Amino acid sequence: MRNAVVILLAALLLSACASKVVLLPRTAAVPAGVDLSGQWRLQGSEDVLDRARRRGAQVLVFLESGESLKVTQTSHGLFVSFDRAIVEEYRFGENREINIGPVAAQRVSGWDGAGYVIETLDKDGVILSERYSIEDDALLRRIRVVVNEDTTTDLTQTFRQR
Repeated sequence: MRNAVVILLAALLLSACASKVVLLPRTAAVPAGVDLSGQWRLQGSEDVLDRARRRGAQVLVFLESGESLKVTQTSHGLFVSFDRAIVEEYRFGENREINIGPVAAQRVSGWDGAGYVIETLDKDGVILSERYSIEDDALLRRIRVVVNEDTTTDLTQTFRQR
């Protein structure tokens, strides 16, 4: 009986000490010569995003998609227009709470090398990560969903100049 109590107390102590998922701030400093601006068309299919959304994580309500993107980069932020219908604004170095209806999440965004990274964390600790970068004259958008430190979705979309 005493061993059971010790094990129970140890389990409670470990669960109390378990670290909460926290998003680290990103830099607002734009790397020299990096500009993601342009009008881009998706190469391939949107089907992979639909499958990612069916996994049910709340954070995925913040995932926008489209076959054409218009990216406008200013000295302070990035504007991404999806199919000329939805525009997302990301301020370089932001760290704020965002919401869509009753779903709230923490968002950080900023530069990581020559890529722009947006991370969104929901109340369940699920992270949606998007990274925009230019490689070989294409705009790459890497989308990852991480649950309990395990990547459940990892896909890359390739957009070409229109």
